[in-house]
Amino acid sequence: MTRRVALVTGGSRGIGAAVARRLAADGFDVAITYRSAGERAAAVVKEVEAAGGRALGVRAEAADPGELVAAVERTVRELGRLDVLVANAGIAPCGALEDVTLAEVDELLAVHARAAFVLAQAAARHMEAGSGIVFIGSSLAERVPYAGWTAYAMSKSALVGLTKGLARDLGPRGITANLVHPGSTDTEMNPADGPDADEERRHTALGRYCSPEEVAAAVAYLAGEGGRAVTGTALSVDAGVTA
Repeated sequence: MTRRVALVTGGSRGIGAAVARRLAADGFDVAITYRSAGERAAAVVKEVEAAGGRALGVRAEAADPGELVAAVERTVRELGRLDVLVANAGIAPCGALEDVTLAEVDELLAVHARAAFVLAQAAARHMEAGSGIVFIGSSLAERVPYAGWTAYAMSKSALVGLTKGLARDLGPRGITANLVHPGSTDTEMNPADGPDADEERRHTALGRYCSPEEVAAAVAYLAGEGGRAVTGTALSVDAGVTA
């Protein structure tokens, strides 16, 4: 049988790396993009190959549309097809509303919203029935329990409309589009032993952080056979912060 192929952006660490490993375990060949963590990307590539799949690491800046399209095209060229896109690459600047610059707003929108659109548009050109697109959003798109995250929440909220629109555009072709909203997740960007971790845990129903692997499991469901009838929706993996 021909192995399915996934492209995971921001796949060198954190949630992206966990998604790449999980999809590899589920039988995918996996391409990942990275911005600067070349050694970590190479390690993830080796893990995918150790799981029996082909793997590809592509350096691509999420704020550069040309590099994103090139990453999609290279994935198809070298791995032969594209069945699943996971748009995960992100940044997390925060700060008082009065201090946020327009340059920071532009970068957030470019990396989160524009990049997701560009990737989906490029990927859709190569996808067939049974394929799927999964965006990694944020629980902050649904609930903002503390100050300083307005611009970030805005940029992630844009993915809600994008997901619903794509579901309608691509549904007739048998292609799904969905969104996963992680809450506080134990990564280098937001470690479970960080200075604000106890405050973040207090806002969750379960009183804990999520793991990258738990987020990856949700992505794997949407990318797999079980998720074929799920489209245009958001799945929260947030320990109940939006409950």
